[in-house]
Order: sequence, then structure tokens, then C-alpha cells
Amino acid sequence: MGFLTKELAIDLGTANTVVYMKGKGIVLREPTVIATKSNKKVIAVGKEAKIMAGRTPFEINVIRPIKDGVIADFDTTQQMLDYFITKAGGKRGIFRPVVLIGVPCGITQVEKKAVVDAAIHAGAKQALVIDEPVAAAIGASLPIEEARGSMIVDIGGGTSEVAVISLKGLVVAKSIRIAGDEMSEAIITYLRRQYSLLVGETTAEQIKMKIGNAYPLDKEEKMEIRGRDLVDGLPKSISVSSEEARKALQQVIEEILDAIKSALEITPPELSSDIMDRGIMLTGGGALLRNFDKFLTQRTGILVNVAEDPLSCVALGAGKVLEDLDFYRETISF
Repeated sequence: MGFLTKELAIDLGTANTVVYMKGKGIVLREPTVIATKSNKKVIAVGKEAKIMAGRTPFEINVIRPIKDGVIADFDTTQQMLDYFITKAGGKRGIFRPVVLIGVPCGITQVEKKAVVDAAIHAGAKQALVIDEPVAAAIGASLPIEEARGSMIVDIGGGTSEVAVISLKGLVVAKSIRIAGDEMSEAIITYLRRQYSLLVGETTAEQIKMKIGNAYPLDKEEKMEIRGRDLVDGLPKSISVSSEEARKALQQVIEEILDAIKSALEITPPELSSDIMDRGIMLTGGGALLRNFDKFLTQRTGILVNVAEDPLSCVALGAGKVLEDLDFYRETISF
């Protein structure tokens, strides 16, 4: 690939982007958010742009250009990638980087090509792609090269990926566009129906992270939140319990469970036996929802483990592929 060329692995997620540089490890972790003016001029990217969400004047738009794991706005995605690649130190002088990007296993060839084109337009010398569940499995240290079944459930912001991997390849793969964003939306909907209270995406995300859970906690918790009363339009403050948060999230986590069951139903018997022995690995931001592993273990009868660093698994796995390209060559697409 060239001695002076930087090589980057990018987890271009719906909610967050993580960049791994070959030889250095993870060098950048930022929200997948960009703020632009009406004339498309970039105002802020990443953390700075996320702070602006819901607080900008009308001429500034805060955009999340990746929707459900795929590019929804090509131009802003290219501008955002350019910023992340530059900030990560990938562009130095005349040498352009080679990038490996994780993509959902359920996207079309057209959607995959859009990711590659965006990376090239952002200054990459060459862009390669890897299926996110494969990258996540490598990042979670699952032995995907063995002739044994490894099951991974990667729950991101826009998609949940369920896969069974053996001999470095996908044997079973399910991708549903129900994940962290739908969890936040479910909380917003619950508060609107139950309390006639309108809250923003940021508040819903805070509720999800602080008291959100999939299985009863040892001790129920409460959280004070503020929003706008839909009856009189005035600011209003209420207390929400972790039990209510669980009730709000119930339908979303059930749909993720259905995807896991659906994948298990079509898994070859020998690999099913391996999964029963070794369990299921949970990665992605959704894996941080409290007691999600307990909920899935109870409902599937299979031990579910959470990866050591679930938010970084895709980037770490894609990084390992860059570090040993000959060994993992069959896992990437050109």
C-alpha cells in the first residue's frame, strides 16, 4: 500500500464515528453530526456540532448525514469524512490515505458504492469496505477463522446486525433498521403519550443512558427531566422511573430479540451447537443498555456476553484487518 501512506479503519456509524490508524490504534471518536449554513458552508463537525443540536438559529442546520447505517446526504457525509480523516492525521502533504470502512451487512451494492465514493471524494487514495458484524467479531476477539460458529449481535445507532460467522465468512446475517435511534424515539413517544410532555432527542438519549434498562434493576431509579407541556405550551419538569424507561423501550428490544431468534432458526445445527457452548457476543452502543445481556439470556436460553469495549469493536476489528491484511483478505470488499 506504500510506505508513507496512512492506513485508516473507520466505523462510520449512524450515531458515532470511530477512526483507527494502523500502528497507532484508535485516534478519533466523534458524533456523526455536522452543522452547516443554508449555503452548505460547514460551521462545526462532531462534538461541537452535537452541542448545537436543537439550539441553532434558523439559518444553521444540524444534520446527521448517516441514516439507518447508510448515507442519507452524500455532500455533507463527504465533508464530514474529510474533516475526520484530516483530524485523525490521515492526510499529510501529497500522501492520501487508504481507508477501510465498516458497513451494515444488509445494505445494497448502490449504498455500499456511495460509502466508497464519499471516502474517495473526501481525499482517500483507496476505499475498501468490511461488513460491520465481521469487523465487530474480530474486534471482540472472537475466533472467526475457526470452523466453529461465532454469533455476534452488533446494535448501533441506526441498525442492529445479527450474524453467525465461521471460517472468516458470514453463514447467517440479519440486519434490521431498528437500534439506538428507535430506542430514543420510543422514549420521546412514551413521554408524549403518558405525560403530554415533549422532549428533544438529546434528553431522550440521556434518559436511555442514565436509567434505560431491558431487565429489572436491583434497585429502581428515578430521573428528573424537563420538556414542553403540550397542553399549555409552558416548560414542565417531571420525574421518570427506570421502570417507565423499560416500559418505553419494550417494543424495540423485543424486535431486536425477534431478529436474533430469526437468525438462530436458520443457523445450521452444528453451528447452533457451537453457539450454545460459547454464547452470543453483544457489541455496539446498544450493548450498554443496562441488563440487555440478562434480558437476552433469559429469553433465548443462551449465555449473552457484552464485549469489553462494545463502542469500539467495529473500528478495532477493522484495524486488526489492516494490521494483518493477508490473513483477513477475504473479509474485505474492493
